[in-house]
Amino acid sequence: MTNRRKFIAQAGLLSAGVMVMPGILKARPIGHHGVGLQLWSMRDQLPHGVSDVITRVAKAGYKEVEPYGYSKKNGFWGMDAKAFSELLKTNGLSTPSAHFEFDHFFATGNTDELYEYIEAAHITGMEYIIVPHLDGNFIKTVADFKNIASKLSTAAAICKKEGLKFGYHNHNFEWKQVDGTTFYDTILNETDPESVQMEMDLYWVVRTGQDPVALIKAHPGRFFAFHIKDMDKKNPNLNTEIGTGSIDFKRIMEYAKLGGVKHFIVEQENYTNIDPYVSITQSCAYVKDVLHVTYTS
Repeated sequence: MTNRRKFIAQAGLLSAGVMVMPGILKARPIGHHGVGLQLWSMRDQLPHGVSDVITRVAKAGYKEVEPYGYSKKNGFWGMDAKAFSELLKTNGLSTPSAHFEFDHFFATGNTDELYEYIEAAHITGMEYIIVPHLDGNFIKTVADFKNIASKLSTAAAICKKEGLKFGYHNHNFEWKQVDGTTFYDTILNETDPESVQMEMDLYWVVRTGQDPVALIKAHPGRFFAFHIKDMDKKNPNLNTEIGTGSIDFKRIMEYAKLGGVKHFIVEQENYTNIDPYVSITQSCAYVKDVLHVTYTS
């Protein structure tokens, strides 16, 4: 969404790019911590009561949340990192990753905000710091692509030194062709796979005409998380509840382990004729019961 400022190398894999045997999900549930929710899904509710939202998200069946928009000044919707962490613990939730703003860093190279994010990540027990988007003006040319990729590597090196991991979350603009390449290809090719991990937003990958499975086969182990959101069958510009749209998640999820996916994060960018809490509960149930992402301690 461009307006948001928002191996297993076990039997069944004949090579790094070969398909996982059908039915493996049912036999071997995937996921280490359970289903997560990107809290952007609740952006209209959060300003009216963070505690209530988090409590209801936990009751909807989620084990993880992925926050967004943190700043040292405003915290997580007015809650400092310690208080937010305690709220999550009270509700049996963890936060392995969060989306943080990086445009100032991309523009200036100043790392002050990054160190503030690192502080918050340590307080809340996060593992990953994620770039959720960037200003399109930063990536107009191939030289721009390489410049931002270099800055991603710089940020990743800082995070590694601080005991954290670093990742990038895609939308659709990353696949715009410029002189025979794309920004997404540049990230994959110009950064260290061990340092810059990818959070694959399945909706945006499919909507832009890419195949998530092909990406995984080409870059096994590169994708630490899926953003799982479905595409409305009548209007592909809209999300719908997981399992009711047009994306074949069952096929994609067969390759989750090959991709290196450890976190499965539901995100709903819009709601159509349904209460948001009913929607996220329905989606969580589908991911757990049909796609077989389960909680393990």
